[in-house]
Amino acid sequence: MVSIKKSGLIVAASLLLLLASACGGSGSGGNAQEPANNGGKQAEQSNSASNTTTENAKDTTAESKKIVLGFSQVGAESGWRTANTKSIQDSAKEAGFELKFSDAQQKQENQIKAIRTFIQQKVDVIAFSPVVESGWDTVLKEAKDAGIPVILTDRAVDSPDDSLYKTFIGSDFVEEGRRAGQWLVDRFKDSTEEINIVELQGTTGSAPAIDRQKGFAEVIAANPNLKVIASQTGDFTRAKGKEVMQSFLKANKKIDVLYAHNDDMGLGAIQAIEAAGLKPGEDILIITVDGVKDGFVAASEGKINFIVECNPLLGPQLMQAVQDVVDGKEIEKRIVTEEGVFTSEDAKRELPNRKY
Repeated sequence: MVSIKKSGLIVAASLLLLLASACGGSGSGGNAQEPANNGGKQAEQSNSASNTTTENAKDTTAESKKIVLGFSQVGAESGWRTANTKSIQDSAKEAGFELKFSDAQQKQENQIKAIRTFIQQKVDVIAFSPVVESGWDTVLKEAKDAGIPVILTDRAVDSPDDSLYKTFIGSDFVEEGRRAGQWLVDRFKDSTEEINIVELQGTTGSAPAIDRQKGFAEVIAANPNLKVIASQTGDFTRAKGKEVMQSFLKANKKIDVLYAHNDDMGLGAIQAIEAAGLKPGEDILIITVDGVKDGFVAASEGKINFIVECNPLLGPQLMQAVQDVVDGKEIEKRIVTEEGVFTSEDAKRELPNRKY
């Protein structure tokens, strides 16, 4: 019996130890959960830090991918050019691009130097408005070899290799000349008298000067009574336009029409005409190209008879082309801007709406 009792006590004791062990396991498990929870929090904190690092990395990547555009401008020779520059600067800012801007001061060597600087800086895209048509192949090949696409704005180049640039954005200068000539042909369609025309050309060798002269001459050839008796560069500036018009007036007794390749030269010529005691728009009919606000003011006063518009606000189109090129999209080789023509009466109505 004693042996059985002892055996029973041993079994009971063993059961108590098992129960104690089981409760201890539960308590130990509860204590173990605390570090586990702390480990979870640490993991959350680690994940949070990792996410923040990733976001910062994304921000840095986005910043590093900001498109850099190098732009070389002809200069600031006219109101048109000033408006063109502002449009490009404002549009680049709005697009979020970094713009590296250079003013060539109407010198080709300055533009070539600027383009080479852009190549050294490894910009994403180079754009420029060439001072003259010729002499660009070497520097454009350098840009191509560096893998930097080039966009032409406002003015073209005469390179036979059009792979040196992606696109040309701007006006059709030949068509502008044609529009100027057509107005004159229509004006004198019933006249049999000889009409003497003087022409103020733009910068020698520049695309607008060459093309505006070409288009004008092409159309007026239809009327043999329309004759250009003098043609000289006024370099697209108001001061030079005045100076050259003074020489035209001294050398020619009878001038019926002035055709100026831009408003600024025409405005300078108006000063010379008035100084000579003549009435611009009456004694001498005046045709200009551009359509800047000062030109519209003169036209609304009857001093300019006909304006062929050349829109300077190319900024938005340029930034879109830059984005498309960077994105690897195909773009048109020639992007033409939409423009109109204005008589003196049109100018009166349109003047309040002019943005440049």
